[in-house]
Amino acid sequence: MKATPYEQIQQELKKKLPATLLSKLPKKWEKLGDIIILTLSDSLHEYKNIIGKTYASILGGTSVLEDKGGIQGEYRQPTVSHIYGSTETETEHKENDVRYLLDPQKVMFSSGNMSERIRMATIADASETIVDLFAGIGYFTLPIAVHSTPKKLIAVELNPVAFLYLKKNIVLNHVTDIVEPVLGDNRQVAPDGVADRVIIGYLGNTSAYLPVAMRCLKPEGGIIHYHDVVPIEVMKYRPMQALRSTAVPHGFKVKLKEFHVVKSYAPGINHVVLDGEVTPR
Repeated sequence: MKATPYEQIQQELKKKLPATLLSKLPKKWEKLGDIIILTLSDSLHEYKNIIGKTYASILGGTSVLEDKGGIQGEYRQPTVSHIYGSTETETEHKENDVRYLLDPQKVMFSSGNMSERIRMATIADASETIVDLFAGIGYFTLPIAVHSTPKKLIAVELNPVAFLYLKKNIVLNHVTDIVEPVLGDNRQVAPDGVADRVIIGYLGNTSAYLPVAMRCLKPEGGIIHYHDVVPIEVMKYRPMQALRSTAVPHGFKVKLKEFHVVKSYAPGINHVVLDGEVTPR
């Protein structure tokens, strides 16, 4: 039986690392285009260059970055450091027939959300106007535009670096006739009363942006895709409470259409997404 990539990595490093450290080598990694992202324990830092070189060789990468602390701030910036290979880390990542140009040292991209990006790719129809309040480089915007070809998709992004990649990716995926990129804080620049569907693909104080989503909807309502991180024991009802309490002063009511666990976010906490069907009261 052929050895797995991880087994190959362990075998390659067997003569280069103390035996006690082999079991601490990361069993998981993120590969975006030809860039590999690892999380290393403190005990491995002394050997990070040789570890990076080995992962790059076995996995076919040109550069290796170390994840130092996840995504930070309202710009959703990655906290990474370069440990091996070229310092020029702009790359093209392909997924589900969608092309994403990005630099993992500058903008975020979560491979763990792939199932949700695939789900969203065909969720809309050609008659819809969609507003993506946290478009980033086009995480949900691009698969929807490529596979569902809606009438219009307004993609709002605050981070100017992510916005630059968003504009490039719109051209790269040939959806310039569908997607309108808008730079700025969605609380100030998102359009009112136009959307059949609104995406809030943001984790943190997500509920603070629900009023924006309600304002974006057409008077007859629509669908809100609401992402949040919540303790497992309350994940089935706390996000719905937030949706329903926000809907009331906007003259709406909300019914749960679909509920999905996107991934585990931390021990006892899940990243979830609710599809709320919003209609007039």
